[in-house]
Amino acid sequence: MDKNKIADSILNLADSIEKGVFESKITIAVTNFGSELGTDNINNAILQSRSQLFNIIVVGEPLEGFESYEACGDDEIARVLKKLFEDKKIDAAVTMHYPFPIGVSTVGKIITPATGKEMYIATSTGTMDGNRIKAMILNAINGIIVAKADGIENPTVGILNIEGAKVVEKKLLELSNNGFEINFVSSKRSDGSFIMRGNDLVAGTPDIMVCDSLTGNVIVKTFATFQSGGFYETTGYGYGPSIGSGYENAVFIISRASGTPLIKNAIMFAYESIKGNLLEISKDLYEKAKKAKIDEILNSLNNKNQESNEDIVAPEAEIVTESIAGIDILEIDSAVQCLWKEGIYAESAMGCTGPIVMINSVNLEKAKEVLEKAEFI
Repeated sequence: MDKNKIADSILNLADSIEKGVFESKITIAVTNFGSELGTDNINNAILQSRSQLFNIIVVGEPLEGFESYEACGDDEIARVLKKLFEDKKIDAAVTMHYPFPIGVSTVGKIITPATGKEMYIATSTGTMDGNRIKAMILNAINGIIVAKADGIENPTVGILNIEGAKVVEKKLLELSNNGFEINFVSSKRSDGSFIMRGNDLVAGTPDIMVCDSLTGNVIVKTFATFQSGGFYETTGYGYGPSIGSGYENAVFIISRASGTPLIKNAIMFAYESIKGNLLEISKDLYEKAKKAKIDEILNSLNNKNQESNEDIVAPEAEIVTESIAGIDILEIDSAVQCLWKEGIYAESAMGCTGPIVMINSVNLEKAKEVLEKAEFI
């Protein structure tokens, strides 16, 4: 845990004692059923997390000394947690399983090996939308919400260099230009774009790394276990809290391979986030995103650049020596056909930093104009 956060917590407690005024304690439910490492692995984390700052309720196998709700199986545990949220008995939950609807995803938190810096992985479980690009755009908002609740006033944002990254970058810049505050950070590599390379992931260049949930899940697992053999998660804070527009249950996900040290961190992550007004920040930022036309931006991705049934025939082949970069791999074929439609011969290829369109030098400037007009670059 960050030393500044420990100091703040001690000062807050001392201030409450001095004034004789105590706010109601945050209550966190922790489930202890289903771990591949055994119940004691989780119980040890619960016991070591005893605190004057917050209460812990145990769901699963009863644990002496704690208010407990007996439950067996993922479905029953989820029902108990849902009821505890509905009855306002808990402010957050730390659990290995919870059924999230589409439109909700979790933001993980890792410790990067290069500098020990904490970094948020947006996102690591759940999905914001069935469309991967739309989901990643919303993931960026979720990451900002969680980082702010965890005490970072103006977190930096980078986009991992995976399929769809260029489109996500373009749409997030549009959202930013519409008034939604996004503090983009440049890669430490020489190209210096907002697209993060693997080096930036290890170094922790951004506070928030935007990616799809499947990629994020692998990242959290890898960074949590690379020092422990792969099957015991020791490092980091787990897969993070559930965030979505209008979603009000703060569920912090750990895995069945999460070890005692990580679970302790996840419990403290839950406390700090709730204390930092996670749900209020989520509501506020999603309202701001709507004002910045997030719905219109997402809708603009529907059926983008789809041709009617007409077949586009390639112009006569030419020698291609010039390249145009900055096109997402998911759109590279559409970009080539867009140029063909304008009578410009083009070929798709892969450069060292991503996909490129190859063009004859005579057509380079015209091709750029066509692709810019069609919003490929």
